[in-house]
Amino acid sequence: MVYLLYGLSNYLIDNQIKKISKGIDNLNISHYNLDIDDFSLVIDDAETFSMFQDRKLIIAENANVFTSGVNKDGELIQNYLMNLNPSTILVFVVRTEKIDGRKKITTLIKSKGKVIELNNEVSVDAIIKDELKDYNIDYNDIILLKERVSNNPFIMKNEIEKIKLFKGENRDISSLDIINLTNKSIDTDIFKFIDNIIKKNREEAISMYHNMLIMKEEPLKIIVMLADQFRIMYQAKELMMKGYTEKSITDILKIHPYRVKLAIQNGRSYGSRVLLKYINDLAELDIGIKTGTLNKDLALELFLLKL
Repeated sequence: MVYLLYGLSNYLIDNQIKKISKGIDNLNISHYNLDIDDFSLVIDDAETFSMFQDRKLIIAENANVFTSGVNKDGELIQNYLMNLNPSTILVFVVRTEKIDGRKKITTLIKSKGKVIELNNEVSVDAIIKDELKDYNIDYNDIILLKERVSNNPFIMKNEIEKIKLFKGENRDISSLDIINLTNKSIDTDIFKFIDNIIKKNREEAISMYHNMLIMKEEPLKIIVMLADQFRIMYQAKELMMKGYTEKSITDILKIHPYRVKLAIQNGRSYGSRVLLKYINDLAELDIGIKTGTLNKDLALELFLLKL
C-alpha cells in the first residue's frame, strides 16, 4: 500500500500516520527525510521484503517531488508504483498546502494508492477530546488545561503527550498533574495582564511583567501581543457602535468568538481615542526597541507607569 499525505495541519498528518502505523512494531518502521536522504534509499527499502513481520512501514518526509517543479526522482517513484511490494506500506508526507495534480506521478499515486489532504484547522477542544478520550479528567480540569496552555493545537498536543507519558498506565488526570506537568503559556497570561491594565492595577501589571521577564519572555513579543489585543478591542468597539452584532464582528475579524466577547467587555472601560493612543504608543515602543533608542526591558514598564 502507498499513501500521499499532504497539508498544513501537522496534528492531522501525525494522527493519520499514527493510524496507519497501528499494529506495526517499531522495529519495522523506517523514517526518511528526503531533504537529506537519497530517494533511491527509500525505494530500495520499499522493494525489500521484511524478515521479521508480514508488513513494514516506511515514512518519507518532505516528498516534494509531488509539488510543482522538476524532480529527477519522478521515474524512480513511477517504476515502484507500477510494481508495489505488497508487504510494504509506504507513506509520502508533504507538509505544504498543495501538491501538483498535473504531474504524472501524482496522477499515478492517486490510482495506485491513497492521497489524503490534511489542511483543515483543528480546534484545541477537538484535540483535548481526541487525545484524552481514554482518560478520566474533570470538566474543571479541562478548563484549567485550556487556561494554562496556548490556543495553538500543536502546543496543546505536545503538553497532553507529556501528561500521558508521565501518567503511564494511570488513566486519572488531576489538577496537580496539569499544574506540575504543563508549561504555562504567555498567551493565557496576556489576558490577565491586560485585565490589570484595564482595571488600572498598575502594581499588579508591572509585577506580572517582571514575572514574564523572569520566564525569559521577549519584551517585543509581549508588546506585539498587547498591541494586538488593544487593536481587537478598538475594532470590536467601533463595529459595535455601528450596530454590528457579536457574531457578525467575529465573522468580520475572523478570530475566535471568545476573543471577541472579551474584547467587547474590556473595550467598555476605554474610549476609542484612548485605545488608539495605546496602540500608537506601543507601536512607538516597538520601533524604539528595534532601532536601539529604547531599552527593551524598561520600555514597556515606562508605558505601564503612564497608565
